[in-house]
Amino acid sequence: MVDRGEAKGRALARGALGRRLRALAPVVIPVLLAIADAMLVNGLELDLEVGVSMLAAAALMLRRRFPLLVFLFTLPGLYIGYIWFAPMIGLYTLAVRRPGRARLGLCAVLLITAHFFPYPLSDFVLTDYRENTQVLIDASVTSAAPIALGLLVRTRQELASRIEDLTRSRRREHRLLADRVKTTERARLAREMHDVVAHQVSLISLQAGAVQVSTEDAAARAGATSIRELSVRTLEELRHMVGVLRADGGEAAEADGLAPQPDLEELPRLIEMSALDVTYEGGVVAGASGTKTVERAAFRTVQEALTNIRKHAPGARVRVRVDPVDPGDAVDSVRGGGSGRAGSSARGEGAGGAGRAEGCRAAHGLRVEIRNGPPDATATVPALPGGGHGLVGLRERAQSLGGTLEARHTSDGGFVVRAEFPYGAG
Repeated sequence: MVDRGEAKGRALARGALGRRLRALAPVVIPVLLAIADAMLVNGLELDLEVGVSMLAAAALMLRRRFPLLVFLFTLPGLYIGYIWFAPMIGLYTLAVRRPGRARLGLCAVLLITAHFFPYPLSDFVLTDYRENTQVLIDASVTSAAPIALGLLVRTRQELASRIEDLTRSRRREHRLLADRVKTTERARLAREMHDVVAHQVSLISLQAGAVQVSTEDAAARAGATSIRELSVRTLEELRHMVGVLRADGGEAAEADGLAPQPDLEELPRLIEMSALDVTYEGGVVAGASGTKTVERAAFRTVQEALTNIRKHAPGARVRVRVDPVDPGDAVDSVRGGGSGRAGSSARGEGAGGAGRAEGCRAAHGLRVEIRNGPPDATATVPALPGGGHGLVGLRERAQSLGGTLEARHTSDGGFVVRAEFPYGAG
């Protein structure tokens, strides 16, 4: 029961009422203290002393906005009504808000004067040295204490502000350092890609060109021509990718047109050069209602799936579908053949979670589906390396665009990859 009450109290303190009370407390509490001081010193009988004391207490409500005027307004209450809280609070606020040395010194002298001389002034006895000395010391302490406390609070506020500025500066430095490390890493990756991959692909292109010139077999010449075209295209994309990696803002540079990227118009050409038995069903006109980023993601999804099929399901029949997704469409069940790869494909490309749909389906978007049947038992499985990151990368790309991707085996021994991307994703 106690815990529930404490929790309710904490919730109330964090709510709108708690915030309002915290905002009003610094304004109301000093006024109440000053009123209590006036009543204790002068009683409840309405006279001049009570009147000026109450006006001085009420003036404290404006102390943050007009600290100097409010302090001056409280001095009659000190001189006539013998109150302390109102002028001391006013002087403290002045030290916090307007900490000029000359201003504070003059106000301290005014407070000492109002405190030292009695009301009426005719009651002042110059020869009463002992009492006058005690009153002067009391007045000096009364004026010095709020000034010292106000300057201390202001110094603490300035220190907190300086620490906050230093913290922001450190965060900016950390971001700049992280950006520098990323730039250095991109440059290193660019060098590695250029030195290793470009060299190997150039050799493939040269060898294919030599076969194309020397062979008399038409089929071999056509194959060599395709190999050379693929090599040249790979080198072109690699060159652009190296440029993106070397740029300071890789994604921004790509978005600015540094690297021309494929879209849905390139899909028929990709399928034609895949050397697979592919049926293509395209229900979306390239660029009609989507963005280049979404179309590029769709292209890369088909490209990776066809690559996996060549690795793990040679000879399989493939169907590629690209069509729009209407709002309210339900998730179609995966049935029949599969796409992306079969059998060992789940092991080759890190499909530890390949059978699970990631995130929520995006309505009014683009659906890409690649299915393949079981591999041809008579076909030779190529000994191609696999890094185990293909489907992981596709899933991350889909999620970054607000889409989904699912990949799983099918009942007939095939594989299916289905991705959906919302049109309008940048």
